[in-house]
Order: sequence, then C-alpha cells, then structure tokens
Amino acid sequence: MNPLHNLLQTIDNFVWGPPLLILLVGTGLYLTIRLGFIQIRHLPLALSYVFSNKKNRNGSGDVSSFAALCTALSATIGTGNIVGVATAIKLGGPGALFWMWLAALFGMATKYAECLLAVKYRDKDSNGQMIGGPMYYLEKGVGSKWLAKLFAIFALGVACFGIGTFPQANAIVDAAYLSFEMPREITVIILTALVATVTLGGIKSISSVASKVVPVMAAFYIVACITVLTSQADALPAAVNLVITSAFTGHAAAGGFVGAGIMLAIQSGIARGVFSNESGLGSAPMAAAAAKTDSCVKQGLTSMTGTFFDTIIICTMTGLTLVVTGAWQSDYAGAEMTTFAFASGLDSAYWGPLMVSVGLMFFAFTTILGWNYYGERCVTYLFGVKAILPYKLFFLVLVAGGAFIKLDMIWLIADIVNGLMAVPNLIGLILLREVIVSETKQFFEQLKLSQARNVQTA
Repeated sequence: MNPLHNLLQTIDNFVWGPPLLILLVGTGLYLTIRLGFIQIRHLPLALSYVFSNKKNRNGSGDVSSFAALCTALSATIGTGNIVGVATAIKLGGPGALFWMWLAALFGMATKYAECLLAVKYRDKDSNGQMIGGPMYYLEKGVGSKWLAKLFAIFALGVACFGIGTFPQANAIVDAAYLSFEMPREITVIILTALVATVTLGGIKSISSVASKVVPVMAAFYIVACITVLTSQADALPAAVNLVITSAFTGHAAAGGFVGAGIMLAIQSGIARGVFSNESGLGSAPMAAAAAKTDSCVKQGLTSMTGTFFDTIIICTMTGLTLVVTGAWQSDYAGAEMTTFAFASGLDSAYWGPLMVSVGLMFFAFTTILGWNYYGERCVTYLFGVKAILPYKLFFLVLVAGGAFIKLDMIWLIADIVNGLMAVPNLIGLILLREVIVSETKQFFEQLKLSQARNVQTA
C-alpha cells in the first residue's frame, strides 16, 4: 500500500471510530424513544403518504412530496446497495447485515427528524426555488452559522469527491465494460452527456427523471433478488440464522473469507448502512425541503420510508443473496462478489451478471443526479445562485474523471467525507430535539381530532 492510501485509511478509521458510530446510532435511538417508536407505530401511515402524496398539490414547494422522496431515493439507492453490502459482509461477515438492519431501524427516526426540520426551516433562494436542509435549521433553528457552513462544506465534499461522483462513475464504466465490453472512454462520454442533460434542468428535471426511474429500477432489482432467493429457498432459514448469530459471535475464516470479530461486523455494517441510506448525514433533508407539502411532520413521515426501502428491503435482498449462494466466502469483493452470487443463484453466467450490471448502472446514475442537486443546494447556501452553473460544470468534470480512480481509494475518500458531514447535522438534531418532539406531538393530536370529527360526521 502506498503512503497516501495508508494516510486515508488512518483518517477513515478515526472518523468512523466508536465516537461517530455511537453518535449516529445513539441519536437514532434517542429519537426513537422520544418519538415513541414512530418508525414502527406509524410506518403504515407513512407508506400511505408516499402514494397519496404523489398527487398532493397542497402547500408551497417546487415538486410533489413523492417526487422529493424519489429524488432522495435516487441519491441513496446506489452502489451502496450492491457494492457497499458486499464490502460490509466481506469485512464483517454475515453479521454486518444485522447491524445494517439495526442502524436502519434507528436511522428511520433520524431521517424523519431531519426532514421534518428541513421543511420547518426552509426558505427561498433568489431564483424563487425552495431551499433547505441542515444548513438552514442549523442557522435558523440552532442559531449557529459556523455549524451551518461547516455542514455545507462537508456535504459539498461528499457531492464532489464522495458518494456523488467517483464511486458511481467508476461502477458504471466497470459494469458497462464487463457486461457489454464497452470502452471506458465511450461510457464516460455517454454518462457525462446524460448527467448534463438532466442536471442542468434543476430540481424539476431531476425529480421528474427520478420519480420515473427509481420505482422501476428498484422493482427490477428486487424481482431479480427474489428469483435468486426463491431458487435457494431451502438455504434461506440457515442464512438468516447465520446473519443473526454471527452478529454477536463474529465469524471464523472460511474459504476466501478472512474472518471477522464482532466490532468489525458492527463497524462495517453501520458504516456501509449509512453510506447506503444516508440517515443522519443530512442529505435527504435538502430534497425534502423542495416538497410541495402543508406539514413538516407529514413530509418527515414520507421521507423516513426512504431508509425503509433502501436498507430494510433492498440491502437485505442483496445481503441474503450473498449469504444463501455462499458468495460471501468467495475470493471476490465488491460488485464482483454480487455478480458471482447472481450467476450462482440463477445458474447462468450470462443473465446473473447482466442483472447486476444493469441494476448497478441505473442505481449509480440516479445517485449522481441526486447528489448533483445536494451539491447545488450547498453551493447556493455558501455562494449564492450565481455559483450554480460553475458548480454544475465542475461536477461534470469530476463525473468524467471519477471513472479512472482506483476503487479502494474511492471508498476511503467517500467514507471520510460522509463521516465529517454527519457530525454537524447530528449536533443540530440533538439541539433541536424539543422542536422535533413538539411538532410531532401537535401533528398527531390534530390528526386524532380530525379522525374523531370524521367519525362523528359519518
């Protein structure tokens, strides 16, 4: 390993050490308790809002609540669901999937809280578009401009040098080459042109594409996973048992697997889970702030389903596929491990890899779109609307260049900026906890009164 890699690894280990993991999970646990396990008790209500809000035109905002959720999902459903899960299980064993579940469960409360605050404290930029996110609730709610600017700088770093560009572009060109033997240079040109076509149109263009592509690509990937799991149905109970038991016991080395202790399972599971669903990072609130909604709580409920869809459903599908097929014990890593799992599960050296490649390309492409918007909101906060076009052009350059950077360096850089971004956002959630609880209590009290009146009228 070269010195730069060693330095980045040291920084990454420090950033994602026990303090941040405790802060992430602890914040989610605290909010879960204070909000009365809102992510469990009111999940059916939240899911009903996801679909009813597709046509909701009440309140102020730029796009529908459903489109805002799809924009957030476009940024979260990406390589983390395919490559990230494989990386977590390779490092921490099957038990890492359990810790991804736990982090996601508490992360749903975190996602609810941050998106509630985003709508409550949102504003309009000089172009008349809604703008919000941690920058605004840190400045207007907490009263700390320096924390707000710190978040915006870190989030811009994630957009440009983390999740938003390098991992996604690299995944797309690799998938196109492995499945279709398309030269990397050609793929980069096509990818950059497509990203430019969509992102230059702003949030309405991005959300329009996301609301059409995200549901289709998610359904496609879920069906592919179900096909594999169905073919390996006999091994499924043992796989689930292995995930749960190894979460608390670690796992010894076997085959190409190097073995993992409990702490490594926890660290890799939580880190990769957060990389995938972004709960606590403060990214989704920037999309939620653009939603056309009349209630910050309603949007918070809608937005928290993003973590449910991303991790509880899609990451679980990937993880169980890796375990039931035995791919997690192979010598492969990352996308190659998932490809091997599908090839084995479908007993096809063609259709298995093709499904992974197509899913990966769509997931990665939409992630680029979502994070382009997040970066734009941060640039607007820091420098004003005049900086949007230069930022978008710079972003396109990074997308094109991201295809030629080594994968191990990409994950390290992405991990580091992710962790740094989460800190000011989590501080804001903790300091504004009473606002979150108060808004939630008021909303559900009004909802009960409304339901009671409807019953009396009926």
